[in-house]
Amino acid sequence: MDAAPVGFPANVRLFASDLNEFTARSPAFLSGILKAGNGGPVNMLALSGGGSEGAFGAGALVGLSKSGNLPEFQLVTGVSAGALIAPFAFLGASWDPKLENIFTRDMSHFLNGSVFWRIFGRLFSPLGEGRRDPLYNLVDEIASPELIKAVARESASGRELVIATTDLDTQETVLWNMSAIAEHGGEPARRLFRDVLVASASLPGIFPPVLFKVEQGNKQYNELHVDGGVTTPIFIFPMVAAIDPSQLPKLSGVHLYIIVNGQLATLPQTTPVKTLDVMGRSFSAQLVYRTRETIVNMVQMARQLGMHFNLTEIPVDYPVTSFVNFKPDYTRALFRYGQRCAQQGELWLTPKQSVERNTNPRPPYESAEPLCPVAPLPRPIGSRDH
Repeated sequence: MDAAPVGFPANVRLFASDLNEFTARSPAFLSGILKAGNGGPVNMLALSGGGSEGAFGAGALVGLSKSGNLPEFQLVTGVSAGALIAPFAFLGASWDPKLENIFTRDMSHFLNGSVFWRIFGRLFSPLGEGRRDPLYNLVDEIASPELIKAVARESASGRELVIATTDLDTQETVLWNMSAIAEHGGEPARRLFRDVLVASASLPGIFPPVLFKVEQGNKQYNELHVDGGVTTPIFIFPMVAAIDPSQLPKLSGVHLYIIVNGQLATLPQTTPVKTLDVMGRSFSAQLVYRTRETIVNMVQMARQLGMHFNLTEIPVDYPVTSFVNFKPDYTRALFRYGQRCAQQGELWLTPKQSVERNTNPRPPYESAEPLCPVAPLPRPIGSRDH
C-alpha cells in the first residue's frame, strides 16, 4: 500500500487499515499537532458527510466564529460534505464569508436531469481534463491558489488537515494529508488537493468517480476513488488506531469536537411496500447505525485516552427532507439554524445528552423555530402556568 500519486511522496496519504505505516508515522504526526497548540488547548475537529445537510456544520462553524467561541483546531478531518467544509474550518474565521457563500448559494442544479440518465452518464465519465460537472466546478472554486497557500502556511506550524476517500479497487479508506499536499506547492498540488476533495464528495451514482494516477516503484497505474463516506462516515484517527490505542499516549486533555451533518435518529414513519421506498429507508437506516457505531467507538477511545468529547448533530425533530435536497430555501434554513444554535451556546452535546435528545423527540411547541441540539424545554402548546 505504498503507492503514491505521481510526483508526490508517499507521506501524502495513508490507507486506514495499514497498521505498520500508522505505527511508523503516528509519533511524528501527533507530536507536530501537540506542538502546534503552543502550550494551550489542543483541539481536534471531525466533520461527517451528509450531502446538502453539510449546511448545518458550515453554519455552526460560522456561528462559533461570530460568538467568539471558535477554537483553533490543530487537526481537522472531513468526509464527503465534511471534506468541503474542512479547509475553511482549518483556516478559521477569516474564511467564513467564503464558507457561507458556498453553502447558502443555489445548488439545486447539482441534481438536474433524471436519475437514470445521470447514472448512465456517470458510467463513462471519470475525472479527466474535460470534466466540468457542478461538483467539480464548485470544488475547483474552493481549491483556489490562495486557499492552498493559506493551508500550507498553517501546516508549517504542525497543524494537519486530513480528508478521506474510498479506493474502489482495494475497497479501503484512504486518508489524504492535505497539509502535506499544500506544502508541496504549485499547480500540481492545487490539482491534487482539488481532486481529493472532489473524490471525497463524489457520492456513487450521483457524481463521477475520480481517477488518480499513482506509482509504486517503476510501475504506474490508475486508482478509482469515490465518496469517503462509503467506507467511513466520520473519523479522527485511522481505523487501526483502535487496535492499539497505546500508540496515542499523549492525548490526555485534548478537546475532540464532532460535527455530524445529519441525524443520528429518525422519527417513525410508515414505509410503503415499494422497492424504491424499501431500498431508500434501508440505506438510511444503515447509514444512521454505521454513524452511531463509529461515534460510540470514538467516545470509547476518547475516554480511554483522557480526551474531552464534544458532539453536535441535527436533532431528530428538526424537519429534514433529504441529503440530496440542494434547494436554496432548505440549505439556507439549515445553515442559519446551525449558526443560531452556535451563537446561542446551544450546539455541543455530551454523548448522554445526544441519546436522551434522540430518544425523547420534542412535540410541537409555541416557538416556530426548531429547537437547538442543546436547548431548554419550552412549554408545549396549550400549557398554562400555575
